[in-house]
This record gives sequence, C-alpha cells and structure tokens, in this order.
Amino acid sequence: MDWLPTGGFAADKVFKLISTTTASPIYQFIASPSTFLHSVDPRIKLVWLLALVVLPARSHIIMRVGLVILTSLLSVWILPKHVWMDQLGRVSLLSGVLFIMLGLGSDGIPSPVQLRTPPPAVMGLPNLPVSLGSYSYLLMKLGPLRFTRKGLSVASTAACLTFTIFQSSSLCLATTTPEQLAFAMRWFMVPLTHIGVPVGEIILTLLLSLRFINLVFDEVRNVALGIVSRRINWRQLTVLETIDIFASYIRRIFKNIFSHAEQISQAMIVRGFRGDSRTHKIYALSESSVGMADFVSLFCLVSVIGAAFLSEYFLV
Repeated sequence: MDWLPTGGFAADKVFKLISTTTASPIYQFIASPSTFLHSVDPRIKLVWLLALVVLPARSHIIMRVGLVILTSLLSVWILPKHVWMDQLGRVSLLSGVLFIMLGLGSDGIPSPVQLRTPPPAVMGLPNLPVSLGSYSYLLMKLGPLRFTRKGLSVASTAACLTFTIFQSSSLCLATTTPEQLAFAMRWFMVPLTHIGVPVGEIILTLLLSLRFINLVFDEVRNVALGIVSRRINWRQLTVLETIDIFASYIRRIFKNIFSHAEQISQAMIVRGFRGDSRTHKIYALSESSVGMADFVSLFCLVSVIGAAFLSEYFLV
C-alpha cells in the first residue's frame, strides 16, 4: 500500500535544529576565557547550587525574581556570548511556558459550585461590598481562565526554580572540571563511609557520567549533521520512509554510544580495574588554595541567604 507523500513536512528543519542545539557546549567545561568563577572552590559551588535549589522554593516572589536576575547576569558575565545567548534563550522559553501554564491552570478555572444560601437580593438585604480594601484575589481574567494570587505563587515558584536549577548547574559545569566536582562530592560524602555507603563507587560513577555527557551530545550532533549533509529531499518521501529515517537516526545514536561505553570499559579493564573502586586511586583535585574569590563567594552566599530569610518577615 502506497503512503501519501509528506508534502510540507520539513523533517530537515528538525535535524538542523538538533544539530544547532548541540553545537554549543551544553553542560561542558569551558576552559577559556578563565574567569573568577573558575578559581572558586568547587565545594563552595556545590553549596551555592543547594542554596539556589532551596531558596526559590521558600522565599518571597521578589527574592525568586532577584535570584533569576542574578543568575542571568552571572551567565552573561562568565559565559561566552554565543553560549549564554543560546542557553538563556532556551531556559527562558521553557520557564515562560511553564509560568503561563501553571499560572492559568493552578487556580484558573472556577469550580461549578452553587451556594446553598440565597443571594442577598432575594432576602431583601443590600449587597455587601466585595472588599473594603485594595486586596484582590483575582489578578487577571482571560475568558474562562483566571490568573489568581495562588496561580502567581505556584507559577513563579516553578518557573524561577526551573530557571535557577538549569542555569546554575550549567554555570557550575562550565567553570568546573569533572575532577574538581568529584573531589567536592567526595569531600562532603566522606562521613557516609562510616555507615557503609560506597562513596568510592558513587564518585567513580559521577566522574564517568560527567565525562560521558560530552560524548552523548557529540554523537547526537554528528549523526544529525551526517543526515543533513546528505541533502535528502524530504518532500518526495512517504510518511513511512520519514519515520524509518528517524528510527535509523535513533538506532545509530544508541549504537555509537554503546560502542563508546564498550571502549571505555575495555580501557579501564586493561588498566587493571576489576570493579572495586577502593583498590584504585581516583586522581581528582587533591589540594585547593583559598583565595579572594572564595571569600567573595562565601560573603555573597551569606548575603543571599540572609536576604531570603528577611524577605519572609518584611515582604508579606
């Protein structure tokens, strides 16, 4: 049975979008240009990441927006122009869509509940004013949808939290090597060894995962570029043939990734690794000098946490 041609289905735009999306170093270490954030101790960066996860969920809306602005300005200052423009654009789009959906969907549709008591006009009583002050629970109405204070709180929390998590983790990975992150995680998790937690295996898995992220993005980009370079005439293909090309694309990605994983495992076995991370030395950051950047980062961290606590009492 012949399938109808796809006509205007521009599958080549999908592959071009994939190739351009992974062209920027997403979650990869950027060695140059070297900034002050590169010299900050990785343990302080992990504490910052924890604070940027907790504070947007617990602080006032003004504080959440302030953390978003702070993260954006830091990204513009630290990252190269082509990197921060790509990352901030995509993260802002995701956060904006999330804000609109949750803002109009959390408390947007009123429940069809009929009051048991009759209205005041039926009982001969004058209509009472809705509010004696300027407070209004309903902020905006868009047809059947309503944007209320509850929707604003839920939407701002989710959108700001999403933005800070994605962009702060990108900043951390862009200015910190995998070995430094492994050292910082191991420093925090060393006390867990006394209760039987396999810290060495966890750190080794983390180190391999951070190294493997680059390979995954490279394979996704390279395979997409290979398909785009063949200049396939997508308008002459049927729907079944187009789906088959996408399936082949996904199969090729997994095949290349598994091939890289096999090469890494063989390299580790040749070097004497037999599955016990305690018998092997993980060469991570062994020494870290405390500099002015660390003191400035700690001071800013304490200031942000203090401002978040004060906002709970004075910004009501």
